[in-house]
Amino acid sequence: MYPVAGGSKQSPIDIKKTGCHPDIRLTKMRASYAEIRISELSNNGFSWKAQVGSGRSSLRGGPLGDDEYVLEQFHPHWGKVNERGSEHTIDGACYPAELHLVHWNKSKFNSFAEAAAAEGGLAVLGMFLAVGQVHPEMSKICSLLPFISHKGQAITMPDVIQPGTFIPRNGSYYTYAGSLTTPPCYESVTWIVFEQPLQISEAQLDCFRALKSYHPCETCPQDELQGALVENYRPPCPLCDRVVRKFSDKQEEE
Repeated sequence: MYPVAGGSKQSPIDIKKTGCHPDIRLTKMRASYAEIRISELSNNGFSWKAQVGSGRSSLRGGPLGDDEYVLEQFHPHWGKVNERGSEHTIDGACYPAELHLVHWNKSKFNSFAEAAAAEGGLAVLGMFLAVGQVHPEMSKICSLLPFISHKGQAITMPDVIQPGTFIPRNGSYYTYAGSLTTPPCYESVTWIVFEQPLQISEAQLDCFRALKSYHPCETCPQDELQGALVENYRPPCPLCDRVVRKFSDKQEEE
């Protein structure tokens, strides 16, 4: 159904540290978000998704050149257990989950839909999620997930959200040209995957895992997952002839 999903620039990938090329031309990512409100927090049967309704956002720097990207939505991928769940892996190792902040190129396109299918149209910030301390901003999301427990359910978020708190303090990242990890898998994404994981609590991760992948009017699927919305990550794809570049926070200090 999606021929491009068999292409040579698919995501995610296994990031091999020894194969990454430090690039002195790369700079720190510059992200700013103000008064971001979520018009809809939804369960689409594959993940929860926070759709940005209003506010101001700007993503520049790094591999993005002079173009400005704006935040469209964010969503995570996670596993049933802590040993797996992230889409990208580091030297074959998984994290329990991965958060994606999806931005589109406002400098070259007029809408997210137009940018999503075009080369250089999207930039996604990828953050590994590790089990640790409670993340206060993620608590705003988790407190509402019981209201969208089933596929097709959605709710409006009353609070302003601060996406900047999801970006690790250590700005080191890996970057490469890739694709959306869900259909239609357009090869339009500049990936920026941060090296430092973000901490969320086990209880917050369990809020993700409590979601259901079926509509309330449907019968619970009798498969191995028993209708639980888990294991919603795509396995690593071949790197093919792509180069993964690395930016280290130490570069700017030097």
